[in-house]
Amino acid sequence: MVKTLAKSIREYKATSIVTPIFVSLEVLLECTIPFVIAKLVNSIKSSVSMELLVRYGVVLVVMAVLSLVFGAIAGSTSATASSGFAKNLRRDMFARIQTYSFENIDKFLVSSLVTRMTTDVTNVQMAYMMIIRIAIRAPLMLVFAFVMAFVMGGRMAWIFLVVVPILAIGLIAVIAKTIPLFRKVFRKYDKLNESIQENVKAMRVVKSFVREDYEQKKFNAAAGDVCNDFTRAERILALNNPLMQFCMYVVMAFVLSFGSYTIITSRGVDLDVGQFSSLLTYSFMILSSLMMVSMVFVMITMSEESGKRIAEILNEESTLHNPENPLYEVPDGSISFEHVNFKYSAEAERMVLSDIDLHIRSGETIGIIGGTGSSKSSLIQLIPRLYDATQGAVKVGGHDVREYDLETLRNQVAVVLQKNVLFSGTIKENLRWGNKDATDAEMVKACRIACADEFIETFPERYDTYIEQGGANVSGGQKQRLCIARALLKNPKILILDDSTSAVDTKTDAKIRQALRDYMPETTKIIIAQRTASVEDADKIIVMRGGKIDAVGTHKELLETNEIYREIYTSQNKRGEEDAE
Repeated sequence: MVKTLAKSIREYKATSIVTPIFVSLEVLLECTIPFVIAKLVNSIKSSVSMELLVRYGVVLVVMAVLSLVFGAIAGSTSATASSGFAKNLRRDMFARIQTYSFENIDKFLVSSLVTRMTTDVTNVQMAYMMIIRIAIRAPLMLVFAFVMAFVMGGRMAWIFLVVVPILAIGLIAVIAKTIPLFRKVFRKYDKLNESIQENVKAMRVVKSFVREDYEQKKFNAAAGDVCNDFTRAERILALNNPLMQFCMYVVMAFVLSFGSYTIITSRGVDLDVGQFSSLLTYSFMILSSLMMVSMVFVMITMSEESGKRIAEILNEESTLHNPENPLYEVPDGSISFEHVNFKYSAEAERMVLSDIDLHIRSGETIGIIGGTGSSKSSLIQLIPRLYDATQGAVKVGGHDVREYDLETLRNQVAVVLQKNVLFSGTIKENLRWGNKDATDAEMVKACRIACADEFIETFPERYDTYIEQGGANVSGGQKQRLCIARALLKNPKILILDDSTSAVDTKTDAKIRQALRDYMPETTKIIIAQRTASVEDADKIIVMRGGKIDAVGTHKELLETNEIYREIYTSQNKRGEEDAE
């Protein structure tokens, strides 16, 4: 975990190294000042000259100023290093997530990824700042103060060796109790974020079913669960402070009573006033450094689980990789499935696709139809290699898709998925996701083919119209047509429409299919649909059932030979006749 996280320090190594150096100088000066003060007090007792007093004063002022300067520099560099480290962690996590395959993404909840990039990174950032500053300062001060306490106080300093083990045992017990609680808390944080994300995403459904109270109760339960676990952990951590205070008061009581007794009985021979005052100062230093050590332990305890969760993201390897010598050109849009079996994970008990044997010529229009759960979408996701076939081979342009450079393959296979996604920005900015260098004329042509120009021209700002996040200010049909236009701008060799005209009327659907035939005759077109009308003019129609190909043929052939297709066609046309009546 530490090695993984340390890779994100990068350009902030210098500030991370400089911080402990300045902290060490600050501590050295702080621990030397009481020693100089003790010398000054003893000199005053001996009727020191004014010149020597001034000299001592100047030395103390210079040491105090330097200590302040070193501390300020250390504070600045530690803030720079920790903030930069956090920035790099978020950047590295986001970059790693972009490389994930769908199989990798399926392992993590979206809410969990958000928590890891926000709360977890903040915890690690705070811990890192403490490690390069406080975790250096506290032990150094402890060691320096111990040494100086023995130099100045002699046998009285042994009290610290009695107190420190007591404190250490208490800290270890507190940490052992709190680590399991923090592990539980971060998992519950994921659930809390999931509740928020789900609610906001489905706000229209929540309001239409008047379920605000139910959602509020669900959120309150999740938030209360997090609160209860945090409260338990904080209660245990809170024991650290009274334990520290107890040790501090025991030391102070001993030093004050035994020190005063020694001064009076020995008349300053064994211990004088200067030594006694510096011993008190070193006592405070030792106890404050122990307090700082405990704070560092607490922060590290809290951040340990966060660090593991971040490292889990950074160490996750994509299940899809480029071959050693990838192909950088897709010859044509031909597709072959050669006895393909597929399941989403190695642990899955059954295959989603079974023995798929299918051959599609370049430029053909293929329709795919079947009931819900027949694995139509799973079939087409193997073509751009969003997943790899478990058994068998998927070929594009005569080559196994695993032989291609991933980016090259996906640039030649445009997929318009069932869930159409638009991003916040103008229509132009959304269209240029298909081709970042697309000209205005190319965008207009793509929108004309997708029948999107019909509604874009009605907007006052036309192609500069701003689209809200998720396409909230356009209808479902408009969103689908914009997504089709975006895919067309890639000028792909294979175009896959995964039920992506379901929200448009049959007339517009027919116009889009006609335009695709006229403008893109050489592109292989695969249309997944629920309506037989959307695929009846395809060169071939594939009927899917239970993850297998039930039949392949033209509209006319399937009406005569395939019961599933005939039932779908009859039920839809009967419904259409009833609606017309």
